[in-house]
Amino acid sequence: MPRRKRNRRIQVPPVIKGMSVFGVRGRKSNEVYLLIEEYEAIRLLDYQGLTQEEAAVHMDISRPTLTRIYEEARNKVATSFVEGRDIIIRGGDIYFDKNWFKCNSCQASFNHYSENDHDCPVCGSKDIISLNEHYSS
Repeated sequence: MPRRKRNRRIQVPPVIKGMSVFGVRGRKSNEVYLLIEEYEAIRLLDYQGLTQEEAAVHMDISRPTLTRIYEEARNKVATSFVEGRDIIIRGGDIYFDKNWFKCNSCQASFNHYSENDHDCPVCGSKDIISLNEHYSS
């Protein structure tokens, strides 16, 4: 019986839901789905320039697991780039380092929020959701 899969720790939620291709005509809805943990691996390794050992510690996983996640993410991004397919970021076995919130009115994400405030710190809206509950699997 295989071991239960550990959730991956994510520090910051993605700022986008995906990316669309520009300049490809007549394509069908043929998206590539990038898991949030794959996005986080690319963010830590390529954007922040961490080593695989450092990134694995940040995500609370082993280095070989990080390598597998990163290789799958690179493959999906390359497929999207070469074949002209949109990238959609969603899903995965994750949890956030801190409790993150999102305002449905202005789309702002923030982690400094008191349940007593009930208002978005950016626009003042009361339409706030918890991303920890939204992304939990």
